[in-house]
Amino acid sequence: MGRASNAWSWVSAAALVAAALPVLHAGDWPSWRGPEQNGASRESGLPAKWSPSGENVLWKAAYGGRSTPVVMNGRVYLLNRVGSGKTEQERLLCIDAESGHVHWEYRFGVFLTDVPPSCVGWASPTADPETGHVYALGVQGTFICVDRDGKLLWQRALHEEYGMLSDHRGRTCSPVVDGALVIASFLGASWGATQGKIGHRYAAFEKRTGAVVWWSEPGGKAYEPPAATPVIATINGQRLLIDAGADGAVHAIKVRTGEKVWDFQLSRRALSASIVVWKTFVIAVHGEENLDSASCGRVVCIDATGTGDVTKTNEVWRVDGVLAGSSSPAMLDGRLYVADNAAKLHAIDAATGRVLWRHSVGTALKASPVVVDGKIFLGILNSRFCILQPSDSGCEVVCEVTFPSQDGTVVDLNGSAAIANGRIYFATRDELYCIGFRSWSGGRGALPETAVEDDQGASSEAPSFLQVTPGDVVLQPGQAVIFSARLFDARGRFLRDRDAKASWAARGLKGTVSDAGKLIVAQDVAFGAGTVEARFENLTGEARVRVVPAPPLHLDFNEVDEGKAPMGWVGAGGRFVGAVLGGEKVLRKVTGDAKLLHAETFFGLPTWKNYTMQADVLGVERRRNLPNITLINSGYQLMLLGNAQKVRLVSWIPRARIDQAISFPWRPEVWYTMKLSHDPQKGIVRGKVWPRSEAEPDSWALEIQDPAPLPSGGPGIQAYSAGQTARSSGAEIYFDNIQVIANDL
Repeated sequence: MGRASNAWSWVSAAALVAAALPVLHAGDWPSWRGPEQNGASRESGLPAKWSPSGENVLWKAAYGGRSTPVVMNGRVYLLNRVGSGKTEQERLLCIDAESGHVHWEYRFGVFLTDVPPSCVGWASPTADPETGHVYALGVQGTFICVDRDGKLLWQRALHEEYGMLSDHRGRTCSPVVDGALVIASFLGASWGATQGKIGHRYAAFEKRTGAVVWWSEPGGKAYEPPAATPVIATINGQRLLIDAGADGAVHAIKVRTGEKVWDFQLSRRALSASIVVWKTFVIAVHGEENLDSASCGRVVCIDATGTGDVTKTNEVWRVDGVLAGSSSPAMLDGRLYVADNAAKLHAIDAATGRVLWRHSVGTALKASPVVVDGKIFLGILNSRFCILQPSDSGCEVVCEVTFPSQDGTVVDLNGSAAIANGRIYFATRDELYCIGFRSWSGGRGALPETAVEDDQGASSEAPSFLQVTPGDVVLQPGQAVIFSARLFDARGRFLRDRDAKASWAARGLKGTVSDAGKLIVAQDVAFGAGTVEARFENLTGEARVRVVPAPPLHLDFNEVDEGKAPMGWVGAGGRFVGAVLGGEKVLRKVTGDAKLLHAETFFGLPTWKNYTMQADVLGVERRRNLPNITLINSGYQLMLLGNAQKVRLVSWIPRARIDQAISFPWRPEVWYTMKLSHDPQKGIVRGKVWPRSEAEPDSWALEIQDPAPLPSGGPGIQAYSAGQTARSSGAEIYFDNIQVIANDL
């Protein structure tokens, strides 16, 4: 299925802020950790025993995965991997909760990522009770919104638009919905002074249109991509997003503006498990080195009513030595259940931090416990699903099921259970199970009353924050957009009765902005990047604006300053800079930093399709190492491999779903021309390379028919400096005369 346009659309400020907060139902499990965001359910009458051969199995389906299913309005949604070989993709699956019948599926390609097949479908989808829409974030950065019938409503390409990074483990975060917003958490490096460097950021999108509302980067240096899912909670009348960050700290930000409220530094490495909110407290866990002791692993309770750095002031209690690196805690009625990496379950009194008991259920664990009806449901990594019965003094396993594999491999369980209408849903690597009584006599229970946000919108409150929306747009030369300015008070509440008659200015952009906030980009501008700034009294707000001309493009870098990155290129900052080589202005890949061994940048839009990309490239040998030089077209890579002396055409390298390579001896310090063409209608990808000093060959050197073609994608380049170390620079790479030309239809 196609990738929808990333062109933003907008709704009125009143509609944006006035959207209802989620109407949660006890019979639904709309997000990864359930309706209370803590791995607990209030339902009763669930089975304590079951058997794969039939006892209490209502249905099972051959749709496995590594994430947790979500359930809403009688439908189960699961993000997983589908297909094999050249047809392998990621998909969002919709299944009837009663029968296991598949209603629909939405497939999208896996590309430009180091994620192996076993980690595809890492994050759970999220369903919105207000609209019925479903949101999913794929391992390649594809962020989609579909309706109940599987129709794509909007899509963002977080990797190509904002430089989202993923690693070989596939770590991605489930989206969260609150009011009119859907919020994504990811590690990325895009463009500009604030976002050009790698950081763990939060992007709030308008949930109906996909337009950016705000950005937030509350933490410090990120160690690796985040994996925790944020929690939305009202603390002392203030609506907050609280999350375990990639910088080893827990952060709280105002959910409507992205402003940081407090942070609590916990670990020397990234936090992977989601937090739990209980009353006005936040409970977090981790399995890495502690900051203030020689021990590793901790469970900590934080008073969430503070501001600023509360690391030394707001700790309520701690339990050290619990290495809970992946599994998130479950909480019910003041009792906390924490599963550590070695599959030992810890029961802790949430008020005091007193450990009530510990119980071992295996040797390795990734899944998170779910507590319901006096039972704990927990998947163990090595092919087992356990039902435990906890008490005040201990715990016993009342049912344990092992899943055999036809090929002798371990059927791992990474996801957690979802509870809905007397049924337990969970996925193994190979299958999706629905467990329950055929005649359910239990109840759904009542969700506890949640903390209520203080009334918002009082015009008597002093404005504290000025928000410019949309918060991030991409325009072509000559295009226009109208921005609006909205006021919020110090608690992050929208001042609906206060008119922000702002003054406007464009910063770093060639164009004009009117008194009404209408920006018109100049017709003669090429690539550009800057901000539109609004001022109201003593407040200032801004929106990011990137200018990208439409194809055909011919980039010779004559306008790029030496040592500076091209304007508005995603991921180019500090990685690709203007340079002079042989008296000619070119683009150079930065070397000398071992962290920049590999660099990637995009300069077009992910909606572009059916085009050919061409570039002149040159590599310089260093210590007998030649670099790898790559062109990107719609998710496909044409790679000139230096040390291997080959040219390769590929899309998803860990799987090599489509892959073709031929021998191609090439020399250092010689200009070559690379050409990569993609026809999505025919599913044909072609590539060729030749010395620039020679005529272009008539035939393509490489050609692949893709049975599951990627429909569109932005143009970009990659460069790998072979031989680079912490002490010495690696092989150098230069680009010139980059062209993007539409194919003849």
